[in-house]
Amino acid sequence: MINRRSILGGGGALIATGALASIATPARAHTGEEILLWQGKAPGKGGVTGPEKIGEAGAGYGAVSNIATPRMRVYRPNLPNGKAVIVCGGGGYFRIQLWKESTPAAQWLQLNGYTVFELIYRLPNDGWEATAPFADAQRAMKIVRSRASEFGIERDKIGIMGMSAGGHLAGFTALQAARALYAGKDQFEAVSARPDFAALLFPVVSLRKPFDTTRTRKEIIGSTPNAAAENVWSLDTYAAQDAPPMILFSAADDLTTPPGHNLTLFTALSAAKASVEMHIFADGGHGWGLGTPEQTLNQWPELFNAWSNRVAIKN
Repeated sequence: MINRRSILGGGGALIATGALASIATPARAHTGEEILLWQGKAPGKGGVTGPEKIGEAGAGYGAVSNIATPRMRVYRPNLPNGKAVIVCGGGGYFRIQLWKESTPAAQWLQLNGYTVFELIYRLPNDGWEATAPFADAQRAMKIVRSRASEFGIERDKIGIMGMSAGGHLAGFTALQAARALYAGKDQFEAVSARPDFAALLFPVVSLRKPFDTTRTRKEIIGSTPNAAAENVWSLDTYAAQDAPPMILFSAADDLTTPPGHNLTLFTALSAAKASVEMHIFADGGHGWGLGTPEQTLNQWPELFNAWSNRVAIKN
């Protein structure tokens, strides 16, 4: 299991920057709880060798990999607003960026009344088959919906949020919730895996040219896939009018997943007459988490919050 303190740098590093800077530390309540996704070995082929790893330097600092036990880390708010969000950090399906992506987002959401479930999902690069992270995300949605009353959550206000590859994971879960990715028979399988809303931040959307250079593409369909595989795992393939409401965020100077990814999905969803909103910020690059005080994109959490409130009213 992950040592939470090692990720958060003693608990204060994330509070010192971005949108959390003005929040008092004591407001962060009810952390440390985890929910296992599966009893016994997770379904599907593959597995890992050795313990989980936490990156200690460079771009992988605070990122987790070599995941044998997929699970959710729970963030219970002091004043629940009835809504829940499953948060999926990115990392190209070869690691999960907790420290700079999913954890600060989870903390902001928690402080603003959301019950948050930070997803620690299996990775193809660790030796699991390509469908493993998608099975984990579906299972997470079903567990949260099944246990909604325990957390003070309304069963029709459970969303999913993802960054980069985690955005691809969140988007696929939202658009392909009914796809059978594993066989399950316990009490959690009686409910839907469909999120009620989805937020995608600098996501991988398309695996086709000209967006065929991402690590996500390599990990999911390999270096020399055919067109059919590219289509199956590109999110815009599944744009439909009954898609969950989505909000999309990009930075114009993102060289890893440029705004064209989100524009592709936005265009497809709009054409299908689905509910979708998109914001493109001038700068921020890739993997910006909550952003910094001088960046306009640090407004994204408030934009998401206002949007989710509108979605909840409409639904």
